[in-house]
Amino acid sequence: MSIIGAEVIGTALLILLGDGVVAAVVLAKSKANASGWIVITFGWGMAVMVAVYAVGRFDGAHLNPAVTLGVWINGGITGAQAWKYFVGEMLGAMLGACLVVAAYWLQFKATEDKDGKLAVFCTAPAERNYLWNFITEVIGTFVLVFGVLTMLDAHNTLGPLAALIVGLLVFAIGLSLGGPTGYAINPARDLGPRIVHAILPIPDKRDSDWSYAWVPVLGPLVGGAIASGAFQLFFPIVHGVR
Repeated sequence: MSIIGAEVIGTALLILLGDGVVAAVVLAKSKANASGWIVITFGWGMAVMVAVYAVGRFDGAHLNPAVTLGVWINGGITGAQAWKYFVGEMLGAMLGACLVVAAYWLQFKATEDKDGKLAVFCTAPAERNYLWNFITEVIGTFVLVFGVLTMLDAHNTLGPLAALIVGLLVFAIGLSLGGPTGYAINPARDLGPRIVHAILPIPDKRDSDWSYAWVPVLGPLVGGAIASGAFQLFFPIVHGVR
């Protein structure tokens, strides 16, 4: 399977299950309505696990441009390969969001809360301050990408447990760092579904909050780049290279 194909499938699964759990919790006439933050964070963690298990054998299952950037900076892929990951991730995120709309169409129609409908697709801060929201996304993504790079380092032997461990890492980030911004920690996860929200005829929807959209894109990219630099600085010392 090609890089683009694997990333489309994997990221579509990620968004279908991740945005799907948000839809289950926030939309009216859903059996999981109002079941809370723990359900959302656990659902996202398991979404990552399923997606990584599904396509990891083909391309490493980045599913996230911030992860791709970190791996690229770390020398794990070439620039030509990186762009294939980016394209697949964005297309997959949009496809996954469309599938969520199809699965929850009746619930979207029954829901009056326009902000809740938007929250199915993309993140928004609990308190809007672009600088601090940006910093939160940088920190959360740093933890994600540094964690992924260290867990998948050749000196670790996680084997088939790797996908579960990465899913639990995302669960932990959501619990500990997700409160301020909703922890996008993934540019494709936020931007792709936000575009779908903008173009699909979601019943009685609001605008797509484009004034905030740059934060969950640039913040994770910066966090991923810093994490890769920290990994290169720290791990050669651990491994006795210098």
